[in-house]
Amino acid sequence: MIQPNGTSETHTAGTAKCLPTVTPGETFWQTQKDELHDHQSTEQLPEHSDIVIIGAGYAGVGTAYHLVKDHPDAKKSITILEARGACSGATGRNGGHCRPDFYGHIPTYIDRAGTEAAAEIAEFEIANLKAIKKIVEQEKIDCDFTLARSYDVWCNEEVAKKAKAVYDRMTTGDFPHMDDVVFYTGERAEGMCGVKGAKACASFTTGTMWPYKFIMHLVRLILAAGVNLQTHTPATSVEADPQGGYIVTTPRGKTHAGKVVYANNAYVSGVLPQYRKNIIPCKGICCRITVPEGTTAPLLNDSYINRTEDNVLSYLIPRSDGSIVVGGAAAVFRSTEDQWYDNVDDSILIEVAKDYYNEYMQETYNGWEKSGAKVDKIWSGVMGYSYDSNPHIGTVPGEQDQFIVAGFNGHGMPVIWLASKELAKMIIDDVKFEETKMPRLFQTTQFRIDRALNGKVEDGDILGSGKFAATRP
Repeated sequence: MIQPNGTSETHTAGTAKCLPTVTPGETFWQTQKDELHDHQSTEQLPEHSDIVIIGAGYAGVGTAYHLVKDHPDAKKSITILEARGACSGATGRNGGHCRPDFYGHIPTYIDRAGTEAAAEIAEFEIANLKAIKKIVEQEKIDCDFTLARSYDVWCNEEVAKKAKAVYDRMTTGDFPHMDDVVFYTGERAEGMCGVKGAKACASFTTGTMWPYKFIMHLVRLILAAGVNLQTHTPATSVEADPQGGYIVTTPRGKTHAGKVVYANNAYVSGVLPQYRKNIIPCKGICCRITVPEGTTAPLLNDSYINRTEDNVLSYLIPRSDGSIVVGGAAAVFRSTEDQWYDNVDDSILIEVAKDYYNEYMQETYNGWEKSGAKVDKIWSGVMGYSYDSNPHIGTVPGEQDQFIVAGFNGHGMPVIWLASKELAKMIIDDVKFEETKMPRLFQTTQFRIDRALNGKVEDGDILGSGKFAATRP
C-alpha cells in the first residue's frame, strides 16, 4: 500500500525499491523525538546540489559533518534525503555500544588477508573510539558518552577454551592494542565479570552513548552550516543526466546532483541494484530493562558481550539512570529466516525472540536475583549485512562521482565516524581510497560485488557473513 509520502508499507530486499517501512516501532532512544526529527529545510527540493547524500543516519550525517567542517573552503551545496525521520534507522535503534573489535574477529581477517590487513581494522576502530570522545568534547554533545571497560564473556567451557587460544594467538603477534586486553579464566572469570557460570572473560576499553542524541546534535551543526535536510523523502532512483551529474527521483519530485553518496546501509540495493547480494537487510532485536520505581538497581559499570552456555550472544550496556540496554539473541531466531533475513519491517518484533530478555538480568548476573528487573521497552532494527562481513566504502565501481558508505554488519558504531571523515576527503579532494586511512578490506570493489552476485548465500556464511551474519556482536 502506498503511503502519503510515496513509500510503501513494506518492501522486500532485492526488489527495485528496497525502502524502510513508513512507521517504525518506537525505541527507548526516541521516546522523545528531537524537534528536527521530521525537518525539511525547504518546502521544495533544491533544483541542484553539488552533493546529494541518501540517508540521514550515522553514515549520512557523519559524511555531511566532515564535508562542511573539514572542507569549509570547498563551499559545496549539500542535500540529505531521508526516507523517514532523521536517525530513524539502525543508528537510532541500536544498543548504544561503541565497542572496538580488539581481537574477537581479527583472527578471521588474519586468515583471509594477513596480519597487516587485520591490524588495520583493529587500529582503525580504536582510533574511531578516541575520535568520538574528542568530537563529543569539542562540540559539547550531550549524548551520555562514557569510556568504560567492556567484558567478553563465555559460559561454554569448550568455546571459552577456544577464546583463550585466540587471545594467546593475538598476544604473541605484533598487535600493540592487545596491551589493553586482560583475560581471565576459571573461578576468577565469574568473580571479575559478575556473570553466572562464566568460564572465561576478557576486558578492554570501550565506549557507550545515546546514539540518537549524538546524531541529532550533529544534525543541528550541519544545518547551521547550510546543509539542506529533507526527511520523509526517499530516493527511489538515481540516473545519469546526459548533461552531467545525476537525476535523483523521489515521491516529492526530482533533484539534480553533481555527486551522490549512498549512506542508506541496509536499503542501498533499492537505488544500487548491483549491491542486492552484497548488502542484505537483517533484523535484530534490542530492549531496555528497568527495575521497579523506588528500587536501586545493582551497580553495573561495564558493558558486555555475553555468550550463554548454549552460545546465545547478547550485547549489553548499563546506563546512568540504572537501566540496562541489551540486545542480540540471534541464535534464538536464526532458524526463522522470514522473520529477520532479507526483512526490512522494523515496525514489528521478531516473534520467536520477543520474550527472550524477560528475567534476563536475574538469570545472568549475580546480585540481580531480587531486583525485579523487567523489560520496559523492546524494539527491532534493520542492519545491513555484507556478503564478506566487511563494509563497502569508497567510489562505486564503474561509476563516476558516486560513493558508498554502507554494509556495517551491526558493527557501525566503532567504524563510521572516521570512515565518513575519510570518505569526505575522497569526495572533495578526489583522493583515492588507497590514499585514505581506511582499512584496505573496507574498499568496495567490482571483485567483491561479483563474488556476491555469483556466489551462494552459504558461501557468504563461510566468509563470516551471509544469512547467519546476525550472530556477529
